Amino acid sequence: MLSLMLAGCSSLQAPAVEAIQREEVIEVLTAQAEQWNAGNLEAFVATYWDGPELTFYGKSGLARGRRDLLATYRRNYPTAKERGHLAFEVVDFRGLHGGNALLLGEYRIDGEVPSHGVFTLVLTRQHGRVVILHDHTTGT
Repeated sequence: MLSLMLAGCSSLQAPAVEAIQREEVIEVLTAQAEQWNAGNLEAFVATYWDGPELTFYGKSGLARGRRDLLATYRRNYPTAKERGHLAFEVVDFRGLHGGNALLLGEYRIDGEVPSHGVFTLVLTRQHGRVVILHDHTTGT
């Protein structure tokens, strides 16, 4: 009887995990830049994972979750002058096991307080959308 139950279980398979495509990640970065440049930090942060698993590690230290990340951005970029105009460049992209992805990139903020640097993103799907689960950004 046990062998019949095990045989039946072996025909059950986990659903296929949809791989994240480079174009999907470009869409996330494009949305981020548009929202940043429009001054909508809430929409910018909405491109990140919604939950305590989200981590952002940057010049202000470690932020966990969207609320903490939004507070960090509001503190570091309180006005349009500090936010400037954001642009991204993708340096490398690769799919990871389990339908996740890794992106290496560069950012540039032009304006009265210019900044540039590099970032590493780990992306995954949440509720069918590609979102950023981890972001490590460093720059000037």
